[in-house]
Amino acid sequence: QVQFVESGGGLVQPGGSLRLSCAASGRRVSIYAMEWYRQAPGKQRELVARITSGGSRNYADSVKGRFTISRDNAKNTVYLQMNSLAPEDTAVYYCKSQGVEVWGQGTRVTVSS
Repeated sequence: QVQFVESGGGLVQPGGSLRLSCAASGRRVSIYAMEWYRQAPGKQRELVARITSGGSRNYADSVKGRFTISRDNAKNTVYLQMNSLAPEDTAVYYCKSQGVEVWGQGTRVTVSS
């Protein structure tokens, strides 16, 4: 059974940083492309970052230069390092494996002073 458990969210001031984690089970993060999405209140879920099995990374324009996606194959975990956070980054963040429609519970990030 494929499962993703996101963690690491919280309340942070503008300009601050957070690192989100996504622990995967039932699916190897090293074999499949892994993605981070976010859904802000009243908005559609959007793709934030992707890392392919080969290690290539892609980012939404809105986070490019501030967010970094990475993975630890030994821990079967994907990370999202978020720097220079802004109020518009406030959302629930989810991870997902490309090719399977399974979503975790998400982790909430609130950027506010």
